[in-house]
Amino acid sequence: MTHTLADPRVETALSRMFALAEQDDATAARLGGLAPESTPHRELADIAAGIYMPISAEGGKLLYNLVRAIRPATVVEFGMSFGISTLHLAAGVRDNGTGRVITTEMSKEKIAAAHRTFAETGLDDLITVLEGDAQETLADVEGPLELVLLDGWKDLCLPVLRQLEPRLRPGALVVADDVDQGEGMLRPYLDYVRDPANGYRCVTFPIEDGMEISCRL
Repeated sequence: MTHTLADPRVETALSRMFALAEQDDATAARLGGLAPESTPHRELADIAAGIYMPISAEGGKLLYNLVRAIRPATVVEFGMSFGISTLHLAAGVRDNGTGRVITTEMSKEKIAAAHRTFAETGLDDLITVLEGDAQETLADVEGPLELVLLDGWKDLCLPVLRQLEPRLRPGALVVADDVDQGEGMLRPYLDYVRDPANGYRCVTFPIEDGMEISCRL
C-alpha cells in the first residue's frame, strides 16, 4: 500500500524545498548575528522571511511515524516556516484517515508560499495556518491535543507549551526540535519538561540537532 510521502506531488515539493533550504546559509548567518533576546520576534520573522530553517529529512520521517502511531485528532505546530514539517505531519494525518493540523507562522511571505505548496500537494484541506504571534493565535484552539511540535523561536517554546498544557490529553506527545543547536535558548524549556514534577517523561532523540520527545503523563 502506498502512503502520502510517496505521492509524487509531495515528493516533488519536499525535494524542492530541501534543495532550496541548502541555500539558507548567508541569510541565516545574518540572523544568527542578532541577539534574539533583545530583537522583537516580528523583526526576526521579517529577516527570516526567506530562510527555510527546515526540519531534517529524518526528523520529518519521525514526525510522520509519530502521527501514524498515535493517530491524533489534532496536531499543533508552533513555527511552520515554509511548511516542510507541516507536510510530514499532514501526510501522517492523511494516511490515518482522520485528524487535522493547526500550524502557526508570523511571516506573510512564508504563509503565502506554504499555501501554494499545500494546494500543490493536495494536503491543504487538512491544514489550518494561523498568522501572527502563536501566543495569541493558539489561545482559542480547542483540545484535547495529542501531538505538539515546537519548532519556532526557541525562547517562546516554554511559554507556548505552558499555554497549551491545559489542553494536552494524558499520553500526548510534545516534540521540540534543535535541542542541541538551540540548547542555550531552550534551557528553560528543557529544564521544565525534564523535571518529573511537571508531569512529563522525556527522551532526546539523536536526529540532526536533536529532538526532545516528551510524553504528558
